[in-house]
Amino acid sequence: MFWREETPLGRLSATDARSRYTKEKIVDLINEVLAIVKRRNPNEAEFFQAVEEVLFSLEPLLKAEPKYVNAGILHRIIEPERQIIFRVAWVDDKGRMQVNRGYRIQFNSALGPYKGGLRFHPSVNGSILRFLGFEQIFKNSLTGLMMGGAKGGADFDPKGKTDTEVMRFCYSMMTELYRHIGPNTDVPAGDIGVGGREIGFLFGQYKRLKNEFTGVLTGKALNWGGSLIRPEATGYGAVYFAHEMLAAAGDDIGGKICAVSGSGNVAQYTVEKLNQLGAKAVTLSDSGGFIHDPDGIDGEKLAYVMELKNVRRGRISEYAEKYKSATFVPGQRPWNVKCDCAFPSATQNEISGDDAKTLVKNGCKVVTEGANMPTTLEGTEVFLGNKILFGPGKAANAGGVAVSGLEMAQNSQRMMWTGEEVDEKLQGIMKSIFTTCSETAAKYGHPGNYVVGANIGGFVKVADAMLDQGLG
Repeated sequence: MFWREETPLGRLSATDARSRYTKEKIVDLINEVLAIVKRRNPNEAEFFQAVEEVLFSLEPLLKAEPKYVNAGILHRIIEPERQIIFRVAWVDDKGRMQVNRGYRIQFNSALGPYKGGLRFHPSVNGSILRFLGFEQIFKNSLTGLMMGGAKGGADFDPKGKTDTEVMRFCYSMMTELYRHIGPNTDVPAGDIGVGGREIGFLFGQYKRLKNEFTGVLTGKALNWGGSLIRPEATGYGAVYFAHEMLAAAGDDIGGKICAVSGSGNVAQYTVEKLNQLGAKAVTLSDSGGFIHDPDGIDGEKLAYVMELKNVRRGRISEYAEKYKSATFVPGQRPWNVKCDCAFPSATQNEISGDDAKTLVKNGCKVVTEGANMPTTLEGTEVFLGNKILFGPGKAANAGGVAVSGLEMAQNSQRMMWTGEEVDEKLQGIMKSIFTTCSETAAKYGHPGNYVVGANIGGFVKVADAMLDQGLG
């Protein structure tokens, strides 16, 4: 293999190494690593996509800093440190035995305890969780907090289940998971399908099994260890990142027409922060289609959406039945709606190359990813090629895990900070992430390319820690 042909652990002089690591050799190395990923993880398109996007953006760094090649960092960082798969057996309300598959992918702990959400959804599989865990490494690194990267979940669908069924499932899930997590080992959070209800049940079982009250999960209720601004953090953070991109370009988010996908936690609080900053969100969506409200989704309408989705667990189509200013488009996503800014906040690969072209054609100038990898590689290329202000998910949606890290800090201190304190820290973290992305992109010859800036900026901190720790 390419890196093994060189002197190990970076002992080759920088001058000699730079003269030997041409662009062609770096590309050969990246293709070699991608071939390993494909061989070890066949038919895992999402994971391969995430790795490919990161590795090729590292090319200018690897040419300038051969120590990462010499130490085989690429070969090491693509492989999870630990992958746990287990059976989750539970009993439904009719007394029937049900079986699901649970996962925890502990990807990298060079910077601290593993940190990343749990997802409950029928689509959950190894590829989805490996891609999410891989992305989480760099996202957590960008926050500046001491957190490693992980992801987990189960192919369990909480939709249509009663509270007691969800409780039984969560108890069974934690009965296996508890032996692999802990406040100084791995601190899961919520993700799609895992909200306050599920976190509560999971925590209750952990506490029962371990006989201890620790900050082992984040996203907890406020009255037993949660943090203010945690539910809002991902959506707020995405808007703060968009604000920073616009400010750097001499513009402002006030008055902008915004298309938002999704209608869950991230989308809801994206709309709330857009309203607070004077922008106008005109779309929301779910798996059934999207609504378009040219009048804007104001505070009253947003309150209805929150009640609809969080309490009644209804469909976004009901919005158009209540508000006659809106139309519902079944089976589609909102990317053909004319807008200044787009906030994909639903799920992975929801913006294709054709969707990206449509957004550009319709005058969109800013795309900020509230979801994880919601844009395909082709879509990303369209945005970057057209000089769109593009905030990649590992930077733009890091607000959620950032406040999860702040929740961990509050739990360690047995303290609770005010909402103003947490929001101020969140804004500071998002500004710092943007600065890292901007300065790193410029340093390596790609000014304004926040994908390159985020990937290199997140990678360097993790890779340096891996070098310091040897093979650990």
